[in-house]
Amino acid sequence: MATRTLAVISQKGGTGKTTVAFNIAAGLSLRGVTQLVDADPQGSLSQWSAVGFEKPASSRVIQIGDDVALCIEGLAGVCDYVVVDCPPDVRNSRVRTLLHLAQLVLMPVLPSALDVWSSVDMLSVLDEVREINRDLRGYVLLNQLEPRNAMSRVMRDALRELRMPVLGAGIYRRAAFRTAAVEGVNVYQMGRRGEAAVRDVEAVIEEIL
Repeated sequence: MATRTLAVISQKGGTGKTTVAFNIAAGLSLRGVTQLVDADPQGSLSQWSAVGFEKPASSRVIQIGDDVALCIEGLAGVCDYVVVDCPPDVRNSRVRTLLHLAQLVLMPVLPSALDVWSSVDMLSVLDEVREINRDLRGYVLLNQLEPRNAMSRVMRDALRELRMPVLGAGIYRRAAFRTAAVEGVNVYQMGRRGEAAVRDVEAVIEEIL
């Protein structure tokens, strides 16, 4: 199987981008050899992994160097999946390079009006990149959904009205995701505490693969 690179991007911080990347990679690792790559200068993904470094099942992370293309291309043929946590700026040159190399893009957005408009900018960048990388597929992922929140309930319809490629699956606001970050593990490692969170992640993976 050819290596598939998944870039997790956002236009602003606080969307749960790193949480999505870490746990999506955990689910993909059950399907094939998976490498997590930290391309965000904040290094949140690396810090998360370091907390749980002594746990055998923890995902390992490599930090991207100055030569982005060399790093990603060097993983081709070695891994089945490469998951990249990108800087929170879609017009960043590093992000643009990654998008030219990726096959899949996930754009986590929160159920808020501000996130809807940031999604518009992200999709315009994807359209520009597709002029060169025609195989690139991008999806908006609703993150931190709350069933009782009115905005959570209408967000998917609002995005579809704007002709945005929003996934049917979403990630709900669950204590397991926060606890996993504190413990330096992914939700698959949490046993019964993480079961509902794992179902969220699995639904996303099944939809994008």
